[in-house]
Amino acid sequence: MSEGDTILVQRTVRGDQKAFEILVRRYQTKIAAVIARDVRDPDKVRDLTQETFIKAYRALINFRGESAFYTWLYRIAANTAMNFLISRSRVPTENDVALDDVDQVAPQLRHHETPEKLVLRDEMLNNLDRALNDLPDSMKSAIVMRDVDGYSYEEIAKALNCPIGTVRSRIYRARKEIMDNMQEYIKL
Repeated sequence: MSEGDTILVQRTVRGDQKAFEILVRRYQTKIAAVIARDVRDPDKVRDLTQETFIKAYRALINFRGESAFYTWLYRIAANTAMNFLISRSRVPTENDVALDDVDQVAPQLRHHETPEKLVLRDEMLNNLDRALNDLPDSMKSAIVMRDVDGYSYEEIAKALNCPIGTVRSRIYRARKEIMDNMQEYIKL
C-alpha cells in the first residue's frame, strides 16, 4: 500500500473525516469505472460508487493492509455491482453502445447499411457481449482491466491478488475463448 494511503487510512480510522474525503477524491473515478463495466445506468453507477465508499468507510476498521487500499476498495466495488445485478435478477447483456447512440459514436456504421447488415451487426455485438459475460469472473476481470481500462499486468496482478503469470494466462485464455465464439463473424 502506498505510504500516502496508509497515512490516510490510519487517520480515517482515528476519526479524521478529511482524510477519508481525500481517499474518496483519489479513487472515485476508478471505482466508478469498475462499476460501469457491469452497470450501464450512469445514475446507478453514481449511487453504487457512493455505496462502495460507505461500505468501505464502515469496514475500514477491519482493513488489515495486507493488500493495497485500492485493491481492497476494488473488491468492495466489484461485489457491490454484482450484488446490485443479482438483486435486479438480471445479467448485463446490453451492448456498450445503444443503437440510438451509434450516429454520435461511430457514424460510419450508419452509412450504406441495409436492414440485413444492421441485424448482423447487432447479432455480432450481442454475441461479443455474451462471450465476454460467459467468461469466468477471474478471466473477465483480467481482460476488462487490461483491454478496456488499460491497466498494466502488474496493476492487474495487485488488484486481483495473483501472480503476473496467472494474469497473462487468464487474459490469453479469455481472448482465445472470445475469438472462438466470434469465428463466424471474423473474415480471414
